[in-house]
Amino acid sequence: MRAVLQRVSSAHVETGGRIVGRIGNGLLVLVGFEDLDSEGDLSWMSSKLLRLRIFPDASGVMNRSVLDVRGEILLVSQFTLFASVKKGNRPSWNRASTPDVSRPLFESFVRRVESDFGAPVPSGIFGADMRVHLINDGPVTLCVDSKKPG
Repeated sequence: MRAVLQRVSSAHVETGGRIVGRIGNGLLVLVGFEDLDSEGDLSWMSSKLLRLRIFPDASGVMNRSVLDVRGEILLVSQFTLFASVKKGNRPSWNRASTPDVSRPLFESFVRRVESDFGAPVPSGIFGADMRVHLINDGPVTLCVDSKKPG
């Protein structure tokens, strides 16, 4: 499981000209899945994104989590996070899970984050053509992989 976490002042995702998820201060999280992912990956990633200290404290040091700042979270599925560009110029998505595998993982991840977060978490629509709008705060952007947690 891979995620790109972006600290944002605000973000929203739209499809078909309709906003389907919106947040203020918090984290925009793009997530992708591969066939090897399990509930353990979902649990690890949820815990990691909720506890990463990437928000500034009173001294301006990144020392607070999204939980600490009472921020919000927006989740968006993105299979292209598993693109391989090693050969040629056309990306390959062979490692990305097919929709029949990744859809249940994404839906389970949304539920997991909501449970761990203790609040509803808006999300994009799985498989839809989406437009993601954000104001990146910092900017702070992190790439996190559950198989390479270092």
